[in-house]
Amino acid sequence: MKEKIMAKKIQSIEPNIADLANGWLKSYKLDYKLEQESLNTEIDKALSDYFTKNGGTGANRPDAKVLLQDKNLDFFPILIEYKGYKDKLVKLDKDGQVENRTSKNEPHFKNINSYAVNGAVHYANALLHHTSYTDIIAIGMTGHKDETGKIHHEIGVYYVSKNNLGAGQKIGDYTDFSFLAPNNFDAFIESVKTLQISQEELDKLKDQREREIDQSLVKLNNDIYQNEKGLGENDRVYLVAASIIATLGIPGKVSPLEKSDLKSSTERGYRDGDLMIKKIESFLSHKELPEEKMQLIVRTLSNTLLTNNINKVVDGESQLKRVFCKIVDDLGIYYKIGLTTDFTGKLFNEMYGWLGFSQDKLNDVVLTPSYVATLLVKLARVNKDSYVWDFATGSAGLLVAAMNEMLIDAKNSIQSPDELITKEAQIKAEQLLGLELLSSVYMLAILNMILMGDGSSNILNTDSMKDFDGKYGFGKTDTKFPADAFILNPPYSASGNGMNFVEKALDMMNKGYAAIIIQNSAGKGKAIDYNKRILSKHTLLASIKMPIDLFIGKSSVQTNIYVFKVNEKHHKDEMVKFIDFSNDGYTRANRKKANNNLKDTDQAKERYQEIVDLVRFGKSKLNILSEKEYYENTIDPKNGADWNQSTPIDTKPNLQDFNKTVSDYLAWEIGTILKQSTVDEELGKH
Repeated sequence: MKEKIMAKKIQSIEPNIADLANGWLKSYKLDYKLEQESLNTEIDKALSDYFTKNGGTGANRPDAKVLLQDKNLDFFPILIEYKGYKDKLVKLDKDGQVENRTSKNEPHFKNINSYAVNGAVHYANALLHHTSYTDIIAIGMTGHKDETGKIHHEIGVYYVSKNNLGAGQKIGDYTDFSFLAPNNFDAFIESVKTLQISQEELDKLKDQREREIDQSLVKLNNDIYQNEKGLGENDRVYLVAASIIATLGIPGKVSPLEKSDLKSSTERGYRDGDLMIKKIESFLSHKELPEEKMQLIVRTLSNTLLTNNINKVVDGESQLKRVFCKIVDDLGIYYKIGLTTDFTGKLFNEMYGWLGFSQDKLNDVVLTPSYVATLLVKLARVNKDSYVWDFATGSAGLLVAAMNEMLIDAKNSIQSPDELITKEAQIKAEQLLGLELLSSVYMLAILNMILMGDGSSNILNTDSMKDFDGKYGFGKTDTKFPADAFILNPPYSASGNGMNFVEKALDMMNKGYAAIIIQNSAGKGKAIDYNKRILSKHTLLASIKMPIDLFIGKSSVQTNIYVFKVNEKHHKDEMVKFIDFSNDGYTRANRKKANNNLKDTDQAKERYQEIVDLVRFGKSKLNILSEKEYYENTIDPKNGADWNQSTPIDTKPNLQDFNKTVSDYLAWEIGTILKQSTVDEELGKH
């Protein structure tokens, strides 16, 4: 009889690890709290509200936690998670990041449960999501016993912050917790402040977070669409805008609106909508928005927030509170960590994806993908000193991209911290201007720029063609906005497919560059008169044919990007760069449940940079693109319909073509003779 040999199950030594580590904390005389104990109300509530390591809510409990203060009186929550097995300290992905998301970009509950650092980073994200703390230390510790019974431990110490988008950065290697001791903590925090994250790493994290946003928006919108009756598309947009503004808060001045603040009262003046409006008014007034703009925002949001239906209490809860809670839970972390993306542009596209627009109407509300917005900004040569405007700003996605580029340039070129802070404030307050006529879209633009740190100062609810005189909308209202960069994705139903916006904007500029994405029919006959007038004052530098599926799921129009040099008449001998960018390296899908409908399958990021270099420097920068995709030629400034040229196809046959044709014909001839011969034989013909 065969004897079964059972492998001995390895016993966790987590109690031993906890005892060792908590002993250190005790020896440093730190006021640490264990799993069941309260640290403070804000942190306890955040851990309770965040989704758990198993995917539910309500039971996030770090094994130990402590709140420490440095010499600058800044608070740092310290969250500690223990495990009791070898090799269970941390699980990293292929890029060396703490792997708390799956390949489908969903929470990786197995890793969060099994690895000490992953669990601690998960808890830290709860605080980023639901508290005012923006800098958290996540500590994981595990260990095992060797054959002699001796304990071997290892420690992972990570910095989780809005600066690294909650991903976490390893701080250093430690053998105990003495870096938390009072006499060592200031030096430890100084080392944390020196941590650097490269632009490449940050871009990767942004890409991941943006994919998470897409999924969260789909989930949120689907939920509201299916379960919340009586809310129109504008109501949904305004509800999200209002909820986000109400929960932003201003440190020391305006406390964020909490879910628990909404009591679903029926008392006039204290309904959930009343409380949200009061919080929004407080926030906007402390932001020192002009009174006129503040009243417009409050009036617009009140039309949704103060209706009877949304404040009606059913089973102890108003519809407004229910939707508010969903928004905070699904989206809170993304705007709290200051993610510099066209957040409301994504929101807008997702919300409007549910609407029954006709195709023509839909074309007018489609917003520019963020990577295309960045391309336009770079083609317009935007830098920290640029003054950028957009005459059909939509959700301000192009201006967000411009602001990002300006802030990156400022950070890279200004060495003085004080000077950098001043410049960043100037960029947001004075160097961006956007015009949007549709009030619902205008609200999104305002929200977008408030979320980005408030570049909303000069976002104007104005008809750019009829009412705009080129001056600042607020503050320096008698001063011309000194625009030297123009970016645009116009409504294609406008005159000349939108070239009317281009003509007006360029004629109001003294210098600089412009980059617009527009229906390509504008360059081949639909806007002849506009184009001829534009070329009489400005130079067309480049015409770039974009992929036909660029706006997949929203529109299928063929678009081109046109790049101009401002205030320099187009010379008939000027060589224009014609680039066929039909293959931009991205593969797009239009699947509602896909976790990522945009995939870089052929060096997309490098291709986009090559486009910028080709337009700026010419053919010498041709690398990934082929010579068939790059063509230089002149245009006739008095034509206006020859802006979409492509590389000529040589139809003249060469000797190789001739030889191949002859050989193909002879092969066909011989094959025919042989076939006929076979048929004759079978029929008995000789």
